[in-house]
Amino acid sequence: MKKLKMHSPNLTQDNIARIRELFPGCVTEAQGDDGQVKLAVDFDQLKQELSESIVEGPQERYHLNWPGKREALLTANAPIAKTLRPCGEESVDFDTTKNLFIEGDNLEALKLLQETYLGKVKMIYIDPPYNTGNDFIYEDDFAENSDEFLKRSNQKDEEGNRLVANTEANGRFHSDWLSMMYSRLKLARNLLRDDGVIFISIHDVEAANLKKICEEVFGVENFVGQITWKARVKPVNIGDAKYRPQKEVEYVLIYQKSYVPGSFYPLYTGGERSYPQEVNGRKYRLTTILKSNRGANYRSTMSFSLGDYTPPEGQRWQAGEDVINQLNEDGYIEFRDGTPFKRYFEDEEGAEHDPFYCFMEVDWSSTSEAGKSQLNTLLGNQHGFDTVKPVQIIKTLIQSCTAVTDEHVVMDFFGGSGTTAHAVMQQNSEDGGNRKYVLIQISEPAVSKSGTCMFDTISDLCKTRIKKSTEKILEGECHEGWNKDTGFRVLKIDSSNMADVYYTPDAIEQGQLKIFTDNIKSDRKPEDLLFQVLLDWGVDLSLPIRKETLQGKSVFFVDENALVACFDAGVNEELVKQLAGFEPLRAVFRDNGFVSDAVKINVEQIFKQMSPGTDVKSI
Repeated sequence: MKKLKMHSPNLTQDNIARIRELFPGCVTEAQGDDGQVKLAVDFDQLKQELSESIVEGPQERYHLNWPGKREALLTANAPIAKTLRPCGEESVDFDTTKNLFIEGDNLEALKLLQETYLGKVKMIYIDPPYNTGNDFIYEDDFAENSDEFLKRSNQKDEEGNRLVANTEANGRFHSDWLSMMYSRLKLARNLLRDDGVIFISIHDVEAANLKKICEEVFGVENFVGQITWKARVKPVNIGDAKYRPQKEVEYVLIYQKSYVPGSFYPLYTGGERSYPQEVNGRKYRLTTILKSNRGANYRSTMSFSLGDYTPPEGQRWQAGEDVINQLNEDGYIEFRDGTPFKRYFEDEEGAEHDPFYCFMEVDWSSTSEAGKSQLNTLLGNQHGFDTVKPVQIIKTLIQSCTAVTDEHVVMDFFGGSGTTAHAVMQQNSEDGGNRKYVLIQISEPAVSKSGTCMFDTISDLCKTRIKKSTEKILEGECHEGWNKDTGFRVLKIDSSNMADVYYTPDAIEQGQLKIFTDNIKSDRKPEDLLFQVLLDWGVDLSLPIRKETLQGKSVFFVDENALVACFDAGVNEELVKQLAGFEPLRAVFRDNGFVSDAVKINVEQIFKQMSPGTDVKSI
């Protein structure tokens, strides 16, 4: 039941609404004297609209500004006292998989990954909220100094507090969305390789604004292009008061990390490539020339034979018969173990990936309805998503900028239903690639429009979708060169493992003294400490982990000798010498974990004698 206003009309806001109808460009979002952001009149712009000559005003410059932009930059740069805690029971093949599923706020996740994945991600794809007036966005509030933020962020957030509905009635409708995207894109750029590419799906409501902030974050010269794809089969009247039809198309903005004059965009060249094969003195690489022939990808005219070879059931050629025959005659098709591949020669890579040629081959016929149908097939129809990106779209983007022979990292920090993870696995299964993914998704409630949903949270839904999609992939025909890594390592964002305490000396009681000799929280396990060490040291979080018992103590071996860790108490000199004998790159112990101060003092000397290349630290 709606409540009565119990106050007189706000005539100022009514007048602003009338001005907006006549001069939309003269009404903007601005911060008032009370600190609240609301609709306000740009009087300088209004004067110019009503004048026949140039009106003197503030200095003009080309930029996009909004209330909260400086706070968004502060948000991106502010430290957090958080960590990633492993969750083996929700993972698949935890010890060996190279795929990561990070559960938590994506802003915090991007901050935590700054050292580990700095300059290592080949491709980022995100499908953020489109800001249509019905979407949920992150409510970031870090307008405090870094010390205050550090203390506050050391406590667990209440579940669900970070997401708020952003309706068109909100005076910060555009500003809040821009702030949310700006801080995350600033952090995401740091993670991209120099030849890395980011793809961002967007609707027309914020497409222009998104392009502006991307130009600021990535640079105007690093704009690669904008893809328009038909997201829906036909327009739908959504029946609102404005009788606005639902758009048929959506867009994908593409930006690269760096621009090198005279070179082609990484989207078309794939950036730095390795060319391991050679024929007649020419180096080349191989990529798949087959693709799925199921669902929206079905093309009966592309299932022809080439000599004695016919694509197996469920697969087809990527191009028509005339093109394939010509490529074969010109020496561009090579069979390996009975499977055809296309040769890409190093000396003509740029020409082969001319932008027009590339987009002629791209199939953008998959729709959101097709994506939803794929999800329905895997999970049933009670998953809460009305629109879902089809796997084929993400696969096409993956093909455009990643190589089969490299362990390229593909990241999606708006994980949603897990389409990106599904696409990475599907593509690897088809061409034998070793790509790995990092998926980030907050544990937000999963609610469908019908009011029923078979999952409690979106992250639960996402994990289930990944499991079921990989089961489906493994049931089909897979490339024999694929390592079949269909697992994922679940890591959850939580407060720091260290119990930072803020007490004055006169406020300390006798029972609290133990905190200062052992400041690790009582509920944290050795595995938790290991991953905080990996984060702090910038070690790859997807490296294989092995746990052994040596001299009665639990010892972790990360990628055999990349890092050796023991967090047990009572570590003696014999165990230290045994660990030094493995000659690890890094070794870490608990600061108060040694059997005596003498052993603690001797640790560095032991490693210096037995393994001088080891970096030794304690927590």
